[in-house]
Amino acid sequence: MEKLKPTLVRQADVLCEGASLLCVINDAEAASWKSIFTEIRAKEHLGDALLTEFREISAKCYLQPGVRRELSAVAMAIDDAMDVIKDSANALTIYSPSKIDEPLKNLVRIVHEQALAIAAIIPHMERIKGDATEIIHQADRITELERDADEVYEQYIGYIFANEPDLREMTKYKNLAELYEKATDSCKHVADCVRILLMRFVH
Repeated sequence: MEKLKPTLVRQADVLCEGASLLCVINDAEAASWKSIFTEIRAKEHLGDALLTEFREISAKCYLQPGVRRELSAVAMAIDDAMDVIKDSANALTIYSPSKIDEPLKNLVRIVHEQALAIAAIIPHMERIKGDATEIIHQADRITELERDADEVYEQYIGYIFANEPDLREMTKYKNLAELYEKATDSCKHVADCVRILLMRFVH
């Protein structure tokens, strides 16, 4: 785990940076979207490289088979979350909605908070037994945030169906909300993978 920790930490940092940029792009003027998306795409490419690095280091480390599998699941889940963030930003540039409603911004803020919680977990994984309480606390926080996102998403979908007269714009908002909500799900999946890993050490 000691040799893998720096790569996992960097993966989590890149996820936070990508989530932060997703907040930025949703607060920015449309003229800036493509350039900000380019930054997010670069983060996603870096995440891919870090996952490859993780696999190469893992292959050279002595780890129990189950531990190797569960650690790899965490690394892949972080990478998947970064992929969804990139896809979300890309969709924004493609759909080019006439406005970005506050619930959409709330969803990406939740993604960012989840990413910060993931980054808070990773340093504790080297002492996974001793730091189990803090790991569980952060994992629970990620799950709670995902539930908050579900509520925001459901209320927003109801709102746009009731109040948005332009079908094309409504479709854009709906699709963006689905992607942003998917990003919160992908962050929760990281927490779920961490919990499975923790169970292997604690039980």
